[in-house]
Amino acid sequence: MTKPTAAPATGAFFAQSATSFGISLAAVAVGVAYLPVDGWVRAFLAIAVLYAITSAFTLAKVVRDRQESTALMSRVDQARLEKLLAEHDPYREPAL
Repeated sequence: MTKPTAAPATGAFFAQSATSFGISLAAVAVGVAYLPVDGWVRAFLAIAVLYAITSAFTLAKVVRDRQESTALMSRVDQARLEKLLAEHDPYREPAL
């Protein structure tokens, strides 16, 4: 009756995600560095990219935390229900 937990991400998936993130960050950095504009425009774009990255990490953390708290509450509720069902005896006479 218990719901199986999700398998954690594999090492290969983590490596692929980290590599993809590194390549995309490097590509943006090279693009901003070689953009034919003034230095302050490059600095603004670099700060904007860093802000977008930190916002993405924050959003991912919030979503993960919300999902974990929901799963934890669900497991606690499931454990309580299983305990009640295990202790229930349908043939026991009610006490008066």
